[in-house]
Amino acid sequence: MIFRGKAQEISVQKISLPNYLEKLELEYHIKFSYIDADLQSLQVSVPTDESLTGILQNLHSQTNLKFSKLNDRYYTITQSDTVDLCAKVLDNFEKNTLIGATIEVLGSNIHLVTDGDGHFRINDVARNARIAIKHIGFKTQYILAKELQNNNPCTLILMSPKYQELNEVVVYRFLTTGISKEQDGSIRLETDKFGILPGQTEPDVLQAIQALPGIKSVDETVSEINVRGGTNDQNLILWDGIKMYQSGHFFGMISAFDPNLTKNVSVIKNGTSVEFGDGVSSVIKIESDNEVRQTFEGGAGINLLYGDLYGHIPLSDKVSLQFSGRRSFTDFLDTPIYDRFYEKAFQDSDVQDYDSGKDDSDIVRNDDFYFYDVSGKLLYDINANQKLRLSFIHINNHLNYSEKSGDNNDQRILKQNNLSFGGSLESAWTPRFRTFLNLYYTQYDLEAQTIASESQQLYQSNQVLEKALKLNSNFTLGNTLNWLNGYQLNEVGITNLTQVTQPDFKSNIKGVNRTHSLFSEMTYTSMDKKWFARGGIRLNYIKNLKTFHTFDAFFIEPRINFGYAFVKSIKVEFMGEFKSQTTNQIIDLEQNFLGIEKRRWILSDNDRLPITKSKQASLGLNYEKRSLYIGAEGFYKMVDGISTATQGFQNKDQFNGEIGAYHIWGVEFLINKKTPTYSAWLSYSFNRNNYYFDDLVPHEFPNNLDIRHTVTIAGTYTFRDFHFGLGANYHSGKPYTEPLESDPINTTVFPNKINYAEPNSSRIPDYLRADASCIYHFNMGHSIKASTGVSVLNILDNKNILNTYFRLNEQNEIETIERVSLGITPNISFRISF
Repeated sequence: MIFRGKAQEISVQKISLPNYLEKLELEYHIKFSYIDADLQSLQVSVPTDESLTGILQNLHSQTNLKFSKLNDRYYTITQSDTVDLCAKVLDNFEKNTLIGATIEVLGSNIHLVTDGDGHFRINDVARNARIAIKHIGFKTQYILAKELQNNNPCTLILMSPKYQELNEVVVYRFLTTGISKEQDGSIRLETDKFGILPGQTEPDVLQAIQALPGIKSVDETVSEINVRGGTNDQNLILWDGIKMYQSGHFFGMISAFDPNLTKNVSVIKNGTSVEFGDGVSSVIKIESDNEVRQTFEGGAGINLLYGDLYGHIPLSDKVSLQFSGRRSFTDFLDTPIYDRFYEKAFQDSDVQDYDSGKDDSDIVRNDDFYFYDVSGKLLYDINANQKLRLSFIHINNHLNYSEKSGDNNDQRILKQNNLSFGGSLESAWTPRFRTFLNLYYTQYDLEAQTIASESQQLYQSNQVLEKALKLNSNFTLGNTLNWLNGYQLNEVGITNLTQVTQPDFKSNIKGVNRTHSLFSEMTYTSMDKKWFARGGIRLNYIKNLKTFHTFDAFFIEPRINFGYAFVKSIKVEFMGEFKSQTTNQIIDLEQNFLGIEKRRWILSDNDRLPITKSKQASLGLNYEKRSLYIGAEGFYKMVDGISTATQGFQNKDQFNGEIGAYHIWGVEFLINKKTPTYSAWLSYSFNRNNYYFDDLVPHEFPNNLDIRHTVTIAGTYTFRDFHFGLGANYHSGKPYTEPLESDPINTTVFPNKINYAEPNSSRIPDYLRADASCIYHFNMGHSIKASTGVSVLNILDNKNILNTYFRLNEQNEIETIERVSLGITPNISFRISF
């Protein structure tokens, strides 16, 4: 039966049930036995029936309590195993009734909808059953049945509107499950829905995005991701809104972000919202799960490199805790993937130099290398309109390498870690107005120490400290417009320390930049979703606080993002942006940090290194019909304020620090055929990327990352619980600079130097790598899901050259140094989730 009255129309005087029972005991000379906690909060209407039997039946109908007669004098009162439900569903702002809300008793086949007054009734429901109340545009509520047991008036349930950014509308899905292109042109990866990619058995987020056109790593690492010809330090990487200065484990071989708690990853190459500063090449936004869980979920996994554990723990209806942790076992177990990664990461480093070219007969070597990461998040829904989130992450890499021969004991120590804390408060003040407050602290440390028995000792450190505050407000104007406004404060301090013995030398350079930013942006989405337009302005004021060249700067960054769907299957996009950043990475010496982590973070000081600024525009066309997607995009980007020290030069201009620019134009193309059982794609990118430096001769020459042609062909196939992936990646060789053939060494200076040809006038051989992977999913019991996977990187075992440079050895001869890619690299994984 559906209750059709209104709760507000019923006005009956109530009395405490225990007090009323005392009156019945006196009047009818009886005794009731019950648990106080079961009755103390209940109130009832006084029955009009004069018989005891009628009175008890009335009390049962009001409370769902069971009244059992033991004898003429004694009665027991117990809670019933089932309850009758009565409730009215309203929105929590205007208190309007929600007609047609779906009511579901979880674990049963009971489904119904609210009537014209927002009411619903259900009889004989298990008292501890969970009830789900759903309505389009509102957040789902979960309530225990006993909280809705038959009341008079019926219980009021207030539903909170579900807010969704206008740019969350998905336009295209491609490559594999869990990857989609959003209406604003950004690429979104949902890790919990992620399928399979060639060479991966687990969704490494920074490896996965390299399957997208225009994104690659020329040295096969996640710590050197190049987006449209930019260096890795030109990518803004955010984890739960916190800027990250370290992104890789094993010194760049795998991502430092555990995919198990990662919910979404967004990649923005152009048309960035004005709320984001920094990152002149891209924004990579990583978000962990943001919903309070009502049930425990967790899992664990192991592969040939590390083991991991994660979980979601509900602490109450409003509070839950997430945690994850990974730890390698590379310090006590060698595996094939560890050997391949070790060779790749430490080639041409102090570790490898110490490990070669010596008489091994009396040398005892020991290397101790491991990595780990831990992260956690506390989620607290203060009320229906406010959410508090607290996050932390700690990333660590540790290497200790030693050699002992006789009385000599040489040691190399390298430590790299990132520790970050952040908090956010999301508030919905009205159905149309909401705010978002975000604060964080992040610290990055890189330390290297060389301890030699009979020679020079060296200590190097690079530390970054950043504090930030950001406040956004969103105001929805009608059904098509959203107005974003905000303020952001960032303070970044960077210290670079170098200390040497024999001779004594110490350099300690510190700097602090403080940036104030105001931004405003309007977003329009037509009701039929054919039009999308977003435009805004970001105002930056930068103050340098602690360098000899104190400066302040003020500049404006306009952004635009426009899309129009001519028909349902064809859409054109135009995007443009001005961006800037004040943090960069330089290579002071080729052997920085043992030659493994060569890059140091430094601050722009508007003297030795200016503020880096970019301008970019792109025009794209997308087509999707049935299972076929075709996308093409042309772009032009110019980045000014770069230094030869930030670009990784390995020629005569390596240490000069000249200031210049690079400009790149290109085309990105993707065609993807996708069905429920298979997906096949071909992507192609063409780039022409050139430097321009006024103080170098020639002024213009190819960029170190000038990869003209990039081709990927790949496919995935699903057969029942098996998932297969196979693919090949090709790109043309990157530029490098050779010594002059006629006069390779300048012997007129001391020390002697190499005479180089024109910058980047030669190219290394083309790159080709094929990868494969297979995953099998199965169940282990009723509630445990499991998967096992096998992957092989570089199945053809191609010896690709990643980089070539030259140096003089002790015999004053030119050595050719070639960094080589991974060889054939197998991996096996096993995972469970529950």
